[in-house]
Amino acid sequence: MLSNLDIEKVLFIDIETVPAVPVFEELPENWQQLWKHKMQFKTEEGEDAAALYQRAGIYAEFGRIICISAGYIATRNGERQYRVKSFSNASEKELLTQFFEAVTKFTHTGKKMLCAHNGYEFDFPFIARRALVQGVKLPPVFDIAGARPWEMKEHFIDTLQLWKFGDYKHYTSLSLLCALFEIPTPKDDIDGSQVAQVYWGENDLDRIVRYCEKDTLAVANLLLKYKVEELIQQDQVVSV
Repeated sequence: MLSNLDIEKVLFIDIETVPAVPVFEELPENWQQLWKHKMQFKTEEGEDAAALYQRAGIYAEFGRIICISAGYIATRNGERQYRVKSFSNASEKELLTQFFEAVTKFTHTGKKMLCAHNGYEFDFPFIARRALVQGVKLPPVFDIAGARPWEMKEHFIDTLQLWKFGDYKHYTSLSLLCALFEIPTPKDDIDGSQVAQVYWGENDLDRIVRYCEKDTLAVANLLLKYKVEELIQQDQVVSV
């Protein structure tokens, strides 16, 4: 399958998310109760659901997107480039609108696909859910509610699912696969568990954007490894 995949028709994406508010106590009372209900089977004995609020960013109902990075491989003057663009905005609605405009432009001709690591379970549905919350119309590629697995595969590539080779028993992180394939890691500054602190505590969105862009490059290089092709090097990366 991968031998027939045109790598230049793939858009590599990654999202960064945070809890909707900095701390649990800032949630309205009804949302505090909803969070406690959500966490009722995830807390250990004697553990307070409020202590788990730092995890809220992984749930579309309690978190929001602060950055989406998207990159693609293109050949210019006989040389490969990795062209990457990020969408970050205090307004999640505006961020999603701009991202969907770019996705529509990329996918409007020919068979184009979107690729992410663990995209089936996180990036793709999270984007679609938050768009609905914000009242942003989904482009056709993200209109996936009720889609069957084979229908998902028409539009999306998940490097985690490809690595499983049909084995559904475990999760393999992008960091582990980067180490395994000797791909420069995007975790050389921060990792996903630190994003909320960098955003709410340090107000450093630019740092998060850089991290997010590195993630998309890592995913692109991982797919190139799956295809047994040469990696994209840092001097081939162009911000657009």
